Amino acid sequence: MAATPQNPATPRRKVSRHRGEGQWAAGHFTPLNGNEQFKKDDDGLNVRTRIETIYSKRGFDSIDPNDLRGRMRWWGLYTQRKPGIDGGKTAILEPEELDDKYFMLRVRIDGGRLTTQQLRVIGEISQEFARGTADITDRQNVQYHWIRVEDVPEIWERLEAVGLSTTEACGDTPRVIIGSPVAGIAADEIIDGTPAMEEISRRIIGNPAFSNLPRKFKSAISGSPLLDVAHEINDIAFVGVRHPEHGPGFDLWVGGGLSTNPKIGQRLGAWVPLDEVADVYEGVISIFRDYGYRRLRTRARLKFLLADWGTEKFRQVLEDEYLKRKLVDGPAPDQPVARWRDHVGVHQQNDGRYYVGFAPRVGRVDGTTLTKIADLAEAHGSGRVRTTVEQKMIVLDVTEEQVDSLVAGLEALDLTVNPSPFRRGTMACTGIEYCKLAIVETKARGSLLIDELERRIPEFDEPITININGCPNACARIQVADIGLKGQLVLDDAGEQVEGYQVHLGGALGLEAGFGRKVRGLKVTADELPDYVERVLKRFQEEREDDERFATWVARASEEALS
Repeated sequence: MAATPQNPATPRRKVSRHRGEGQWAAGHFTPLNGNEQFKKDDDGLNVRTRIETIYSKRGFDSIDPNDLRGRMRWWGLYTQRKPGIDGGKTAILEPEELDDKYFMLRVRIDGGRLTTQQLRVIGEISQEFARGTADITDRQNVQYHWIRVEDVPEIWERLEAVGLSTTEACGDTPRVIIGSPVAGIAADEIIDGTPAMEEISRRIIGNPAFSNLPRKFKSAISGSPLLDVAHEINDIAFVGVRHPEHGPGFDLWVGGGLSTNPKIGQRLGAWVPLDEVADVYEGVISIFRDYGYRRLRTRARLKFLLADWGTEKFRQVLEDEYLKRKLVDGPAPDQPVARWRDHVGVHQQNDGRYYVGFAPRVGRVDGTTLTKIADLAEAHGSGRVRTTVEQKMIVLDVTEEQVDSLVAGLEALDLTVNPSPFRRGTMACTGIEYCKLAIVETKARGSLLIDELERRIPEFDEPITININGCPNACARIQVADIGLKGQLVLDDAGEQVEGYQVHLGGALGLEAGFGRKVRGLKVTADELPDYVERVLKRFQEEREDDERFATWVARASEEALS
């Protein structure tokens, strides 16, 4: 029988084979996008040899594109934004048009732990190779700018000579493990997670078995009752708790993250003793490696897998396939004992000495200042400093007799130990000055906002967080701030496109963690920002009830009051 001819007027239905989500555990090893292809072609860890032997000798133009915008991130290197390109062109230009011939270099500082010798080396590198730049990030790292590829091998040599590195500071890797900056010294600490952090670093960081993940993997460990590591927005977090039968240990959280699809992490309901933390960490990161979605970059974070599986299945897979044992059920963490979680101020340690926390402006420091901080710390009896997840710093181990002198020395550097709520609570990402993804300026805008609010509302004394981000990617955690500002281009009164922000209000971590409220159509220009924030904070002062928090007031306030 002859085949029936197809009617040419009937469109042919395109038949496509479903290729799954690119999960290795399901046998889907064929790369489904360019990122997965270049990772399969060569492990990102291997690019170091090419940087040292080829690129640093032949210069920027010799760098292979897949190394330049891909594998070099495995060693903390991103190309920075070419000067003079406005925010309107961020999403229009090709990567090679946005790239400058200089790099951002991120120094990995697990737990924010530094010796004064290490801090001095960081400062010296900043002065010699990075035009003085050295920003403290909200993940306890330090970031340089203006780095030439020719200088990278020497920078690595100097960092590694004092026990620092840039290994997997970026890329689809296990990023820095953030930790309580007062681990092991805080008088109220539940448990010190430092031994677990060190064991995780020994096993995982730089290990090719974990250097090709679907995307970044963010981690946190803290035994502080302040809940001081933003555990709710990490892929994995271990939070200090006391089990009624087994004593101090950690509550396990997974699947947190922000960016354009924010999720609060979920408890698995499991209590983990200190000596099993590294095993559990390895199990969770292995689930992400094996079952994580690799088809679409926008769905390649652990939070999407957890949303599809649910916590019960996730825990079952962790126990049955990876740990080969059941975890102990455990309690949830208590609510944080204080509203501020940044350790700013003077606090007594568990050994009778003191630690002193201070606030740079929106995390912006410079190499000269960092070397002076190291000098100050040593002059006052300390060989240890810490960075925090709020872009702050801490000097440890200060005797009572030395506290006042140290505080005066820090204040002379404009590093205040007793900051206003605005200085203390304002945080900003890198912004358009250096970041290729940014649309607006952030650091200078944040610093100006601090000055204006201190001048206009000097009596304001409530904890308030103001987080400023240059694009939608939420590096500065805009969704969980009291006032979150997402950079975008907006229209001014003259109808001209100018830098501005979409406003998120009432986000929070710790106490009733949740995402900020977006008021319909509420956007402010950069020039209007001080007026807007002043207006909202004064309305809060007028309308608040007793000791009501800003986020609680926002939840019940009218849109008119928030506009």
